[in-house]
Amino acid sequence: MRILLATDAWEPQVNGVVRTLTRTIAECRAMGHQVDVISPDQFKTFPLPTYPEIKLAIGTYEPIQDRFKSFEPEAIHIATEGPIGLAARRVCLEWKLPFTTSYHTKFPEYVSARLPLPLAAGYAYMRWFHEPSGRLMVATPTFRDELLARGFHNISPWTRGVDTDLFRPIGMDGREGVYGDLPRPIWLNVGRIAVEKNIETFLELDLPGTKVIVGDGPQREELEAKYPGAVFVGAKFGDELASHFADADCFVFPSLTDTFGLVILEAMGCGTPVAGFPAPGPIDIIPGSGAGVIAADESLEAMKTACLECLKLDRTAVRAFAMTYSWRASTEEFIRNLEPYPEPEKARFWRRLRRLARLRSKAQPPQ
Repeated sequence: MRILLATDAWEPQVNGVVRTLTRTIAECRAMGHQVDVISPDQFKTFPLPTYPEIKLAIGTYEPIQDRFKSFEPEAIHIATEGPIGLAARRVCLEWKLPFTTSYHTKFPEYVSARLPLPLAAGYAYMRWFHEPSGRLMVATPTFRDELLARGFHNISPWTRGVDTDLFRPIGMDGREGVYGDLPRPIWLNVGRIAVEKNIETFLELDLPGTKVIVGDGPQREELEAKYPGAVFVGAKFGDELASHFADADCFVFPSLTDTFGLVILEAMGCGTPVAGFPAPGPIDIIPGSGAGVIAADESLEAMKTACLECLKLDRTAVRAFAMTYSWRASTEEFIRNLEPYPEPEKARFWRRLRRLARLRSKAQPPQ
């Protein structure tokens, strides 16, 4: 199947959305599908205000039309709600092409955390954007229920996976470990250092040992100055990132705005238990897993208790739970959610489009 995927989130951004999309695309291709990706690196861009690491594409509409015509997709997935997603959505509606979308980021909460924009306005935009979608894919049952309560429709599950070859327990025999002589236990957080990730709550916890932050983002400088006892090591990748997960004693996930939290599975893959608040993502993954502990509520005391309880968990059982998630199963679910054009209707549509293009070409005056 020829799958066209439009996304405003792409490399070199480092986040769960990009990791999910790149791994899903790789799995799709391994399964024999052709995937054409429309992403910001193919356009002129400008930095997102208050978040310069994210680049927004400009001048997207006509080039995206051309990509639709040249690739002739059999299924179209729009992953994000930015300029590229908007242009792809417009083409689909104008040409009466079915498409699917996915909800990766709590965009209204992220905007409200930075700008004086009511949450209701953000959700009104998101409902408008996803309304024509044949299927809106979400990662967890809890988030599905949240969106249903906010008036969203056509919601289908699309869970996530973890690369258990990369994210694995790494023995300490013959190596010092990435944390050296830092006082134990090591309490780890990995991700974008931004206000919506609620990292300051993690840094406020009264815990023994050392808090370590892996990642970068617009709030890093502020938090480094405010919490000199914490260790900020910057962004890490590949085996180095896996070592930071594996050598930690507990992974602390304080976010209340994520829709899944891919880093939860990455930590578990390394055998590191996870403490989280009762929010979408942790509440869907952790209970009954033996791989982490959910705080009783959103207070500091409840999270502290969850963190200390994590130290008692069997790391072998934590790893075993992560092994039940695979990217192949996640991608198969993604493929099932796509709504390709019925074959006869699809063929008629692209024949008509090519004929129209030839007529327009003939009508052009000679240069």
